[in-house]
Amino acid sequence: MHVIEDDFHAEPQDGEFATFEDAVSELERRSKIPWDEEPNRCPCTSWRTCHRDYVVIEYDTDALPWTELSRKYVLKISSAGVEWLDD
Repeated sequence: MHVIEDDFHAEPQDGEFATFEDAVSELERRSKIPWDEEPNRCPCTSWRTCHRDYVVIEYDTDALPWTELSRKYVLKISSAGVEWLDD
């Protein structure tokens, strides 16, 4: 199972995805939303100068608690624009 998290704010995002590609599809959708609108607007008081670092985390959900298998930095969104990241 894969989830998206804003790594900079340690903020899990809504949704669970069966594959990495499904999670990236959601991030592609978010990359088209302005940086100052939900869900891209940062939760902090300095949101105008802040950013979101979206990561896709893969978990083994058979283990309790869930075990993190991988973490890939995928997308950064800020007032400066959209930056696709290579891990």
